Amino acid sequence: MTILAIESSCDETAAAVTRDDHLLANVIASQQEHLKYGGVVPELASRAHIAKIVPVVEQALQESAIGLDGVDAVAATYGPGLIGSLLVGLTFAKSLAMSRRLPFLGINHIEGHLFSATIEHPELRTPFLCLVVSGGHTILAIVRGVGDYDILGQTIDDAAGEAFDKVAKVLGLPYPGGPSVEKLAAKGDALAIKFPIARLKSGDFDFSFSGLKTAVLYHYRGLPAEQQEQQRADIAASFQKAVIEALARKVKSAVQRYGIEQVAVAGGVAQNKALAQAFSQLAAAAGFAVFFPSAVLCTDNAAMIAKVAAMKFHRGDRSPFSLPAVPNLALTSQASV
Repeated sequence: MTILAIESSCDETAAAVTRDDHLLANVIASQQEHLKYGGVVPELASRAHIAKIVPVVEQALQESAIGLDGVDAVAATYGPGLIGSLLVGLTFAKSLAMSRRLPFLGINHIEGHLFSATIEHPELRTPFLCLVVSGGHTILAIVRGVGDYDILGQTIDDAAGEAFDKVAKVLGLPYPGGPSVEKLAAKGDALAIKFPIARLKSGDFDFSFSGLKTAVLYHYRGLPAEQQEQQRADIAASFQKAVIEALARKVKSAVQRYGIEQVAVAGGVAQNKALAQAFSQLAAAAGFAVFFPSAVLCTDNAAMIAKVAAMKFHRGDRSPFSLPAVPNLALTSQASV
């Protein structure tokens, strides 16, 4: 069975082709239009998707050596994300499926992240614990199967990646903030400043990064001008350490409470090398296996959408062509009928 999948939830236009669970092509066109604005501009994002969707899909089909006649089903992200961006990929996928009389599947973007590590790590099997850390989401869930998730916790304010972006702005670093903060942090002392780590309620698995972001802002603004430049690297390193510690504490607690033996860390922030090192050390000490997708599968991509679509297709799921784009789609929502 061959699936053509499309992802356009934010500012990456992506298409992937899989056949019998083998990834044949994974094309991602990142948008450079937003760099000078310090963040994604929704209108520019949707326009860029319109311009790139056809060549990206064509490239994926070419790289996979499979023409449209060889496609058995079409899948696309239908939420969560930016409404304009979602509509481009979703409308294109539904139109293509309808014109070719092919089954169509709408896929939850977060579900894609949950299963992204399984693409390269077939030894990662359900049930496993997954931490999704990206610009828009911070979610901790037990994955028992496709569509079967125990959501243990999520952010009550800023997502981890969002906090990185906002701290980058405070420190005068370029967008995207995550890689910029990580690069600067490598030059600093992570123990120089003790930033707060939100603990919330005892035994709670939710996250909070708003207070940490505010603490960084007040600390930086409270420094004399000459010290701001001198402490930028230490601030970045100390902030990064606080984020990683907050994430690690919740994961360790969940592993111990539920007896989990395998943990996946996914989403854009999963590319952070300090985070990967910290979780590898935690896994060794706590006795669980940890899995990370490769960098290209951490960011928004269509391979993870195809992965979930294949599992849903095999169990008989199909989505109606009337399926709308849902910007605030919850993880528990289903697209099948």
